[in-house]
This record gives sequence, C-alpha cells and structure tokens, in this order.
Amino acid sequence: MKHKLLPIFDNLAQLHKNHLHVVLPDARFNHDFHYCLNFLKSYTGSQGTFNSYRRETERLLQWSWHIKGITLADLKRPHIEDYLHFCQNPPKSWISVKKVPRFIEKEGKRIPNEEWRPFVVTLKKMAIKNGETPEIEQFELSQGSMQEIFAILSTLFNFLIAEEYLVSNPVALIRQKSKFIRRSQQSAPIRRLSLIQWNAVLHAGETLAEDQPEMHERTLFILSILFGMYLRISELAANDRWVPKMNDFAKDSNGHWWFTTVGKGNKERQIAVSDSMLDSLTRWRLFLGLTPLPSPADNSPLIPRIRG
Repeated sequence: MKHKLLPIFDNLAQLHKNHLHVVLPDARFNHDFHYCLNFLKSYTGSQGTFNSYRRETERLLQWSWHIKGITLADLKRPHIEDYLHFCQNPPKSWISVKKVPRFIEKEGKRIPNEEWRPFVVTLKKMAIKNGETPEIEQFELSQGSMQEIFAILSTLFNFLIAEEYLVSNPVALIRQKSKFIRRSQQSAPIRRLSLIQWNAVLHAGETLAEDQPEMHERTLFILSILFGMYLRISELAANDRWVPKMNDFAKDSNGHWWFTTVGKGNKERQIAVSDSMLDSLTRWRLFLGLTPLPSPADNSPLIPRIRG
C-alpha cells in the first residue's frame, strides 16, 4: 500500500504536541520519529536554526521511509550517498512551487497538510522582481544546501549515537565528499555597503522623514540603528521569544549607554551606543511623544508595529 507524503514535524509552538497529530506511514517508524523529535527539541533557541534542522531531518526520514522502506537504524554509507543523489534530483511529486503550512486546523483538529512537499522551488530576487513565476522544472539544489545537508545530518547521527539509537555515523564514512560538493576557486563577493553608500542611504532616509514624517521617521530610525550599531536584521526584528523594547537602551553607572539585543543562536549581547546613535534615538522618541531618552521602566516597543 502506498502512503501519502505527509509532513512529520510541526512548528515551534506546536512541537510539544507533535506526537498527537503526526501520521506515520508505519508503526515501525515510531522510534525514528521520537528520537528525531527529541533531536529537534535541542534546537528551539533559534527559529532559523530550528527550521534548517527540521527540514533536513524530515527529508531524510521521508526518503528512508517512503523510498527505501527502512528505519534510520538500517542506514549505511551507500544509503546516504543514494540519498544525496536523490536530493539533487528529487521526483516532481516531492517538489512544490510555494511554501505552505505543514499542519493545518480542520474541524477543530490539527492535521498534516497534504499540499506540503519536502522540496520547494526558490527563485532569485531578480527573477521575482522581473515577474517570473516558479516552475517545478526549475528546482536546483545549491552547493550551500548540499553543504548544509552534510553538516546537519552528521549532527543528527552523532546525536542518535549519543542516545544509543545508532552505533555509527554513515555521513562521516563518506570519504569523497567532493562528489557532491564542488570547491569554488573564487572568493565569495563581499556583500556590504561602503561608507559612501551608507551615507547616501541615510541621507535618503532623512529626506523621506522630512517629507513624510508619519511614514518615514520609523524608516530613518531603523536605518540609523542598523548602521550605528552594526545590527543584523534578526537582532532588531521582533519574534516569538524577544521583542526589542525602549529600555534595552540603558545607561551604566559610568554614564555610558548600552543596547542589549538577542542575536544569532539566541545569545544576548551588549553594544556600546555612540552619541550619534543617542541623537537618533532621541529624535525617534520625541516623534513618538516620549521623553528624549528611556528610563529603566520604559518597556514600550522600540519599533511599534505599523498595523496591529
């Protein structure tokens, strides 16, 4: 009997109840599911990391169960090599042209979404800008994605060994990784703005803020804080675990200002705040009708939502 290709692992918010609504193709895969679920629970500190580990863990399970009909405990080095070739050229029925929720609510129950697929076609920004639409035939696994498969699966197998579910790491036994990963002879281009370019961006932001303050004072502050403190976008954006607040700017006993943020790997770090950044913060707060600088008790959002 052929089973439907259904998602296995839910999102972070539902992960603790995942076992209640997962549909496995066979009861003998229960151990695979529970061990891998525990593995994923070890990576819930960062949404991006969790998504990557979930994606690669799920793809391997789907292939093992549906294509080979075996458990993770049965996997050997040749299986992993077959799997890597499979990822480079998956069947069309495993590919989607859009991302969809893995699980959906239906008649009061949470069920696997039958429209979900393990692989998704992604277009470059320029192609999207030009109005192109994705086609299944356009699917291509990048070298970066292949490297990620090696890294994540090796971590997964080491976890399963530590849990005494497996006795060896079949990924580590692959000696000729060059069959799958090409080494570029060229240095990757440096993707950053020069100081001249940043000044042009900030000047444009100031012009917009002067012309349309209700819309673009916010824009100017975001640009100023990204430039002034070298933040990643993820360190400024609100998420399920952390929302930047005004009192994340704080003055120490020596009169120096610091900004506390939560960054990559869910790690907290403090950044020194320059006088020019304080000027930008003051301008932003005065626009919002607040005092020039925040007090320790000011836990209002640093960047309020435009809507809602």
